[in-house]
Amino acid sequence: MRIGFITGEYPPMEGGVGAFTHELAAALVALGHEVYVLTHWRAKGNDETGVQVAAEVRDWNWAALLQAQRWARRHRLEVINLQYEAAAFGKVAPLVHLLPSRLSDFATVTTFHDLLVPYLFPKAGGLRYRALLNLARTARGVIVTNVQDEQQLAKERGMPPLRRIPIGSNIAPAPLPDFDRAAVRAALGIPESSVLVGYFGFLNASKGAACLLRGVARALQSGVDAYLVLIGGRTGTSDPSNVHYAESIDALISQLSLSERVRRTGFVESAAVSAYLLACDMLALPYTDGVSFRRGSFMAGLAHGCPIITSTPAVPLPELHHGDNVYLVPPEQPEALGEAIRTLADAPQLRARLSQNACQLAEQFTWTRIAQRTADFFLEILTESAEQL
Repeated sequence: MRIGFITGEYPPMEGGVGAFTHELAAALVALGHEVYVLTHWRAKGNDETGVQVAAEVRDWNWAALLQAQRWARRHRLEVINLQYEAAAFGKVAPLVHLLPSRLSDFATVTTFHDLLVPYLFPKAGGLRYRALLNLARTARGVIVTNVQDEQQLAKERGMPPLRRIPIGSNIAPAPLPDFDRAAVRAALGIPESSVLVGYFGFLNASKGAACLLRGVARALQSGVDAYLVLIGGRTGTSDPSNVHYAESIDALISQLSLSERVRRTGFVESAAVSAYLLACDMLALPYTDGVSFRRGSFMAGLAHGCPIITSTPAVPLPELHHGDNVYLVPPEQPEALGEAIRTLADAPQLRARLSQNACQLAEQFTWTRIAQRTADFFLEILTESAEQL
């Protein structure tokens, strides 16, 4: 198939949607498909994986809609997959929601990375959710990444075929060849006998960084010799609200007297992220809305076999088993998080079990499997569209 992706961000821009699109596009190329990407000009050029990248959109306005039409015709695309997350297209990009209708000559599929409503304009109110639904209803197919979003859209009228396909890890477990766990920890200034707790991802309110800091403070008070490493970029490229939240986290670190216990890597290449993840004794990801398989940071932790402490999911996820492949705590409860850190710090056998079973669970979410399921859904959409002609 000749497959096109439209995305608000793409590497080297920092952001989970861009990283996801890069991995999926590369996996589809490996399966024999031709893949083209239309994205923001800051992505700067072609991809070494064989994906043809047009990094030419300045703003997601009327001009961008015309660009998308010309781009799709130029490459004779069979399927166009819009990778949608409101923040990835910028605060004032309401015209993105018209893309499927403007590309009605093509089989369009919208992938929702979440169902957070767009900004649109002041006092937009219910129009924000209606814009989201229009983006789904005008596409010929919809992909969601998690159970919650699937359940929500399935209740709405006028939906096209809907398919749940999870995301995978944007970071492969592939540190540099000279990786030395002890050396990585030493470079961070972590004493040999101390416990290193990792957090991966941007500082975003929904990822529970404030709860994490309070949990680490609780663990320290209970006698755990713990350090925290914040792995990855601080705020990302797309979401300006992350900046204000990151500033509040800086203030909280000072307020809790954690400055000597917190390390930051800043934005680093994938191999370095992999090394930091492997150097941690555990990963703490206290999402405020519960863990789900749409979280790239969680998927990266699984792929690296990290013993993961995370929040109880909002809806049951049969794949997750507390104390077996993940350690679950209630959302937004620092006391429970601190106790979980203490429990894992004192139980190396428990950490080993969580690590082994996390690796086994991650095998369900390889990019090859995800790409094949995505291609199968695209083919179904194409077949159904042909039958309706």
